[in-house]
Amino acid sequence: MKTAPDYSYERAARAQGATRVVGTDEVGRGPLAGPVVAAAVWLDPDNIPEGLNDSKKLTAKRREALYDQIMAVADVSIGACTVEEIDTHNILRASHIAMTRAVEGLSQAADYVLVDGNMIPNGLNITAEAVVKGDSKSVSIAAASIIAKTWRDRLMVDLAQQYPGYGWEKNSGYPVKAHLEALQTLGVTPAHRRSFKPVHKILYQANN
Repeated sequence: MKTAPDYSYERAARAQGATRVVGTDEVGRGPLAGPVVAAAVWLDPDNIPEGLNDSKKLTAKRREALYDQIMAVADVSIGACTVEEIDTHNILRASHIAMTRAVEGLSQAADYVLVDGNMIPNGLNITAEAVVKGDSKSVSIAAASIIAKTWRDRLMVDLAQQYPGYGWEKNSGYPVKAHLEALQTLGVTPAHRRSFKPVHKILYQANN
């Protein structure tokens, strides 16, 4: 039986004395291009949009509608790590930096953070709990996953205008066949992650 995310993790944290429970999630670890993006969301327990779920389980149209609803009623912050930062730190560290930036950017400080995944980011100096598959368990993390994915998808559409031919408006920079073929024919752009194997390989071939 499939269950939707609910407010139970937030309720448990509040029962322990937390007053500002926030969910955070990131998107964009796998793409060959573009930043990794995280969102942090505080939901008013009396005004939670209906239908929140893991962003991957929702259609683009549904995500867009929920994005607007969340932005209207929640405290939302976006954090990102650039391609240069990803290449400097590695993608896991960069995704954690993005999450920390998102949490720190909220208009009111959180005192408890529900983090999607099995690790709590270094540098997140707030009481936090890692929740594996949290975007399908906690409404706050689900909301963060929707915000992060919608925001990043829009950004990749904009980048696709600057660097046409790679299909980012459809593939969001992921290594699908059309993107990999465009890398071979069009080459590497400034928006590509040079530390990622398919990109690194092409750069290596070009220099030899």
